[in-house]
Amino acid sequence: VMRRNPFGMDICCRKGSRSPLQELYNPTQVSLSNTAILHQIRRDQVTDTCRANSVSSRKRRVLTPNDLKHLVVDEDHEMIYCYVPKVACTNWKRVMMVLTGRGKYSDPMEIPANEAHVSSNLKTLNQYSIPEINHRLKNYMKFLFVREPFERLVSAYRNKFTQKYNTSFHKRYGTKIVRRQRKNATQEALRKGDDVKFEEFVAYLIDPHTQREEPFNEHWQTVYSLCHPCHIHYDLIGKYETLEEDSNYILQLAGVGNYLKFPTYAKSTRTTDEMTTEFFQNISSLHQTQLYEVYKLDFLMFNYSVPSYLKLE
Repeated sequence: VMRRNPFGMDICCRKGSRSPLQELYNPTQVSLSNTAILHQIRRDQVTDTCRANSVSSRKRRVLTPNDLKHLVVDEDHEMIYCYVPKVACTNWKRVMMVLTGRGKYSDPMEIPANEAHVSSNLKTLNQYSIPEINHRLKNYMKFLFVREPFERLVSAYRNKFTQKYNTSFHKRYGTKIVRRQRKNATQEALRKGDDVKFEEFVAYLIDPHTQREEPFNEHWQTVYSLCHPCHIHYDLIGKYETLEEDSNYILQLAGVGNYLKFPTYAKSTRTTDEMTTEFFQNISSLHQTQLYEVYKLDFLMFNYSVPSYLKLE
């Protein structure tokens, strides 16, 4: 039986209708205009932070194609999404596959998680020519999602270092962390790297040698370095804390809100603020201070206050 795609024709080819960018800055619906004000405040916060920290934030003026590999392009709806791991990016990639699939998919949750991360399933901005890149950056609605930086960090640690199935991470990073941070490590720990403690992970992140050696892995890289918000003007900054509202607002602007909703599900394993507090209890105040410095721009730019559990020096 052929299932009729609920999107019919209108999911592709939105020519003639208003673009998400027009709908955002000149809303035709009152419900959209109230939300627009909130996003204006978030945009201003990013602009102000970039200006205030221009010395550190504008070091690299010219973006290279490699800087654009996190920006997923939806040609049909004229949108660009910068994905940040550990901030609902699997579900947003699924939604982007529905939006760009020309009717191939209709329900985001029917797309297996691993399928969402196959790079050939989505087109990223670095695959275009320079003039095409510039045209899209100027005319498409650009958005990203952010999360409280240390909650995101603990989420990455739990996912990559405490799950037994993540052997590639244990081998690639765990063995290195154990070798560098653990005195008298056993041969097994050095070989497997599957029992990294959070304190060791933090020590690895703040070690100047780590940053010099190679860029952070995307799961713990700063949003500032993944999405370049001081160089790319994002029209919408969604937050993990208001994920559903922000996501559905974007889908409304894209003109697909009537038949495509952002997938919701309460994950019982989700990293919470209380959990993050616990993880930081064993971190010395010196290390907490140094770690805060690493993620400081993300805190400031996206308006997250210094966590109450931190003992900064």
